[in-house]
Amino acid sequence: MGRYLDDLVVPGALHLAFVRSPHAHAALTRVDAGRARALPGVVAVLAASDLSLPPIRAEFQGEGYHGAGWPALAQDRVRFVGEAVAVVVAHDRYVAEDAVDLVEVAYTPLPVAASAAAALERGAPRLHDAVPENVYFRRTYASGDVEGAFAAAPVVVAGTFRHQRLSGVPLEGRGIAARWEPGGRLSVWASTQLPHVLRTGLARFLNLPETSVRVFVPDVGGGFGPKMTLYPEDLVACAVARLLGRPVKWVEDRRENLLTMTHAREQTIEAAMAADRNGRILGLRAHVVSDTGAYPAFPVTAVLEPMGTVQILPGPYRVPAYTYTTLAVASNKCPLGAYRGVGMGVGIFVTERLMDKVAAATGADPAAVRRANFVSARDFPYTSASGLVYDSGEYDKTADAALVAFGYAEARVEQARRRAEGRLVGIGLSAFTEYTGMGSTTFSRRGMVELPGYDGATIKVDETGTVWAYVSCPSQGQGHETVFAQLVAAALGVDPAMVVVAPADTDLAPAGSGTFGSRAVVAGGGALAGAADRIKTKAVGVAARLLEASPQDVVAADGGFTVRGAPARRVTWREMARAAHATPRAGLPAGTPPGLEATASYDPPLAAFSNGVHVAMVEVDPHTGEVAVRRYVIAEDCGPLINPVIVEGQAQGGLAQGVGETLYEDARYDVNGQPLAATFMDYLIPAAVETPALHLVHLSTPSPITVGGFKGMGESATIGAPACIANAVSDALGRPVDALPITPERVLAWLREPPPGGA
Repeated sequence: MGRYLDDLVVPGALHLAFVRSPHAHAALTRVDAGRARALPGVVAVLAASDLSLPPIRAEFQGEGYHGAGWPALAQDRVRFVGEAVAVVVAHDRYVAEDAVDLVEVAYTPLPVAASAAAALERGAPRLHDAVPENVYFRRTYASGDVEGAFAAAPVVVAGTFRHQRLSGVPLEGRGIAARWEPGGRLSVWASTQLPHVLRTGLARFLNLPETSVRVFVPDVGGGFGPKMTLYPEDLVACAVARLLGRPVKWVEDRRENLLTMTHAREQTIEAAMAADRNGRILGLRAHVVSDTGAYPAFPVTAVLEPMGTVQILPGPYRVPAYTYTTLAVASNKCPLGAYRGVGMGVGIFVTERLMDKVAAATGADPAAVRRANFVSARDFPYTSASGLVYDSGEYDKTADAALVAFGYAEARVEQARRRAEGRLVGIGLSAFTEYTGMGSTTFSRRGMVELPGYDGATIKVDETGTVWAYVSCPSQGQGHETVFAQLVAAALGVDPAMVVVAPADTDLAPAGSGTFGSRAVVAGGGALAGAADRIKTKAVGVAARLLEASPQDVVAADGGFTVRGAPARRVTWREMARAAHATPRAGLPAGTPPGLEATASYDPPLAAFSNGVHVAMVEVDPHTGEVAVRRYVIAEDCGPLINPVIVEGQAQGGLAQGVGETLYEDARYDVNGQPLAATFMDYLIPAAVETPALHLVHLSTPSPITVGGFKGMGESATIGAPACIANAVSDALGRPVDALPITPERVLAWLREPPPGGA
């Protein structure tokens, strides 16, 4: 039975509710809490001046970056609707919410930059004095002779691609409980993906040593990236608990979640691809503008989304020449942060739309164009045009597996038959490569100094033989407890039922980066493997003493130890564990300390690259504009599978999010910076009916650079879906589909317009 943050009962805890700005941009002139403080049950109403907290600022090491701090509570100015202005502390949440409505805040509205385009205009309101021209980050890059490639190319295709703003909408929103222990130590229970990074941030901005902060992570009902962030509410909760000498608790409601949990994606990309008459890529160029919102998020900064896009744009293809310019722009909207497939989903959407345009321009089949451009297996390790190093893969085999499972040739015949009946049926595909399991080298090259890159694990075996595993990568519902137990059990030769994977606790698990970027099994699993190897070495030594054999002759398997060539001589795992905790005479080798415990950390050398191919058939209703996904196949190569059932579940969930991203979800704002999707009546997410059945095909090319050859796979279904479905809708309509989401209103407008030419 799950026990989530909201289920936790902290004795004596007070409850928090936040007063939030209704303005996108305004000067904050007065906070009058007199009526709120008089409400029975209210303990305190606190503004920025009462807490004196520094703004949350993530550091970045690299050229072209101008950061800004995110205030714990707004002081002189608010910069987006929903920004916290004051906090109400009460004996229960209901009273706190009632008191919020009684706090009187005086604002003087200021001009609003409600989009990246508006923020870049001459004379636009400046959000931060330290951010010139409202540009947090700007970078230009070139590889190869791009101008020459385009000048000589017989085929040039282009487009302006727009990806909307998304919200992560986890089942459980953000939440935190904080209590100061005797002696001045802070205990925090948080719904977070990064317990150690959260500890670092809280200690830094509360001016504490890290050893004075302990973070516990209960069950987490979905993370998807937004729960990587250290939020103002986290800092405020801890400061209020310190000021009042009482534990406090806050759990956001759904409106707060949609308004103030970091958003994702929103980008406009102008891109072009040059090719020869056979569809082979000659050059690629892109100009990316990311609407990053009011503040950079900690720890990912404003760089994560736009750099993720431009780095993955070459995709799984040989691109001889590539150039990009990328900008992260400040606007009066909720800050942007990480979200499943960050940057990669947008980049692949652009590249795969361009690939379909090349196919249309050359008269080739879309699958054939992709095959002609794939990086070959013999080329690995392969440095892409953006500088990423692809470690492994067999992209042509992945494509073949997807097309065979889909019955691609037969599907084209079926499509022609249905079109002859007057139905709008389309087939689309997308191919991609995905960086997973990034280590410190990757983050340091990006300039992202707040993410350490490594992860850690401790394994302890008690006297009963139970194996306790503590790892720095918490689960948010992905099934890590099961997978980690399988990994440890396989390494030690015991039943997985004997392995207990403990909830994340920064006092028990060694330091690490946490769970994001499809890295838990790569980095956390690597750390567990290292710790398990050390446990096994000592366990074999203890068993050898009990068996009166050389350790080199002892085999660990099936929950015990035997002597090579004499299987009847056997010691059980429990007997070994009991001896390991006893005196040397009872089984320990001389000079060996009692107990079985080991700690290891693992820093992946570079990213391990998974790859995949999606194929879909859609039908568009010409009367309603509705897009129905009739069939969907994914072939993916994420290296060796530890638990195929969990992989299937991750793919199903990722596809659901990808379908939502493509067809439904849109965190819209009006020109005044007012959010238009603050409830599920307006922010639409797919349910089971809208999510297509999935046929998933597995391939396995082990990574040569990671422990166990493991790669990540948690984001691949989300990454490939928007491009695949957009290509299918474009095929159905016979016109370009370069903007998301593909809503019925947008489809009907396209159907009324003459096609501009090209898919």
